[in-house]
Amino acid sequence: MATSSGEELTPGNRNCLPGFGLPLNYAPCEGDEGYCGELYPNALSLQCLKTGRTVLPMISLREIAMLQFMNTVTDKVDWHIKVHDDDIVKKWETEVSHQYPDFTSKMFSYCIQELRHRATFVSKSVIPPPIVVYDANVVKSDFAVSPEVKKDLQDAMQEFEDGIPDRLKDWHPFSDDKVLDLVHPSLFPIIYGTTRILEHGTTTLEDCILRCGSGRVLPVPPVAEEVEEKQKSTYRFVFDDIDTTLSLYSRKFQWLPCEVDISGEHCKITSYINNLHPQETKLYALIAKIIDAAIPLWELTLPPVKDRRIDLPPKRISYTFVEYDPFPEEGPDTDGPQQLPGEDENDFWERRSEWFDSTRKVVLPEPGDFEARSPCKSTNIREIYGERGLQVIVKLANIMLTPDKPSYEGGSWHVEGQLNEHIVSTALYYYSSHNITPSFLAFRQQVSTTYEDMGVSYEQNIHDWLDEVFGCTQDGPGVQDIGSVETREGRLLTFPNVLQHRVEPFELADPTKPGHRKILALFLVDPNIKIISTAHVPCQRKDWWAPAVVEQQSAGSHPTPLGELPTELLTEVFKGVEDFPLSMEEAMTLRLELMDERRVHAETQDDGFQINTFNLCEH
Repeated sequence: MATSSGEELTPGNRNCLPGFGLPLNYAPCEGDEGYCGELYPNALSLQCLKTGRTVLPMISLREIAMLQFMNTVTDKVDWHIKVHDDDIVKKWETEVSHQYPDFTSKMFSYCIQELRHRATFVSKSVIPPPIVVYDANVVKSDFAVSPEVKKDLQDAMQEFEDGIPDRLKDWHPFSDDKVLDLVHPSLFPIIYGTTRILEHGTTTLEDCILRCGSGRVLPVPPVAEEVEEKQKSTYRFVFDDIDTTLSLYSRKFQWLPCEVDISGEHCKITSYINNLHPQETKLYALIAKIIDAAIPLWELTLPPVKDRRIDLPPKRISYTFVEYDPFPEEGPDTDGPQQLPGEDENDFWERRSEWFDSTRKVVLPEPGDFEARSPCKSTNIREIYGERGLQVIVKLANIMLTPDKPSYEGGSWHVEGQLNEHIVSTALYYYSSHNITPSFLAFRQQVSTTYEDMGVSYEQNIHDWLDEVFGCTQDGPGVQDIGSVETREGRLLTFPNVLQHRVEPFELADPTKPGHRKILALFLVDPNIKIISTAHVPCQRKDWWAPAVVEQQSAGSHPTPLGELPTELLTEVFKGVEDFPLSMEEAMTLRLELMDERRVHAETQDDGFQINTFNLCEH
């Protein structure tokens, strides 16, 4: 096999990764060395969309309301106790009927029975288990991270922030100085044609800075590798008209994950977190603890999307045929328009049919009797990937509001990363919130748009039920909003990359005082593939490398004059170092290029996410 640069692989060329020794668009296949399984479904992949691997069954608006109600209940303190108190339950019923006027007694009864069933698992646990909010699987926990670890992270991050002078604060471009980037993967990423990669071996936390410049320049991948490989599996092609030749891989940039050893009882980060100096040992240890806490949630998030088609439990509300009230044949003949003297029979029945269509209503479905669902599937990540380890991309960012800038407008619908990163799931830890209104993260899913997959019997050419029951429209996109989750302080939230998500707007609670929301984001690389990480790419930052060189020269057995130069002269010396490593100014310019490229890719992905429309033809 040839590398991306055309050279032949040899047994000694040990670092063989997508974009270096393997095609950028490489996908593992059975029989490959180190094969663990095929890639998880990913909403960035048009091949996955084409074969229906990221498409979920439609869910009725009523069931979405039920899920949102249960999500609200499980947000309450001691909900597992309160759900058994009939007086409290009665109060909830009144509240939900005001919020959802269409919330029926059958829906409420089903929810309470399910919540009481779930509560038994909480009562049996020392630490309340994570809660699957939506079937996709969005998972939340307010107990996965202990209060002690949260406080330690708050203190360590405050110390870290306080050490950044105002002139060096990195306000995210185009955020109106509201989003403060503390550790962001878009700075100093892989830059094909510039970044240096080790051909053999890996870096460590101890040598990653002094090895800056080691290795060879990572070649720019061929144009042919921008697109996904043709589907090799025997999936059913659900959407034949999807153009899978669009460029979904970047030939310019890739975010860099760190390596995480999960073979022991606790996680250990073994290569540097991009843009978090290895000397920040306290933060490294705390981030490893949050990864530890995220693994049980990821174990619930990943199983439903592991199979060739997303494997979800049965719906709470089944909908297989359309009913109307009143049904035309059942109403009295005296109802509605009557035949006029001399009126043609066909004209009369056409007029009467139009009246029926305008007055009848779709009968909305109800849940059946409650049946306890099987426990959610779980994947033992440590057992499957313990020897292999995980790769995680880390981001730390604050949303900072002030009386002059009191509101955050929210974000756009998106899926994390590009296919280069193979992000399969995100974990968000909201470690600090102050003086802001409740904030939420919303989700939406791709749904099947074909008559065969929906399995609903309906009158030919009559599609009003699609909107009434599912909130979708004929000729509209096959996308459903499934609800949101509150992003309160102390909450850990995971979700798969088959969903789009969006930060919803929030503002200062007290508009006369500043407020903030601080998050740690962990983007999990698909564990069935290894990509280029910080283990393979020594430090690229000139502002890390230069002080390390001076310290090494000064501490050596034969100090060199370099360590004796005044700071001003040292600065000029290092400014003269061209090409590599990169200065902060160069990195910020490249970040704008990366953001611009990803904006275009995000638009392509969003078009793909919505490309399938409901076109319920005659049958």
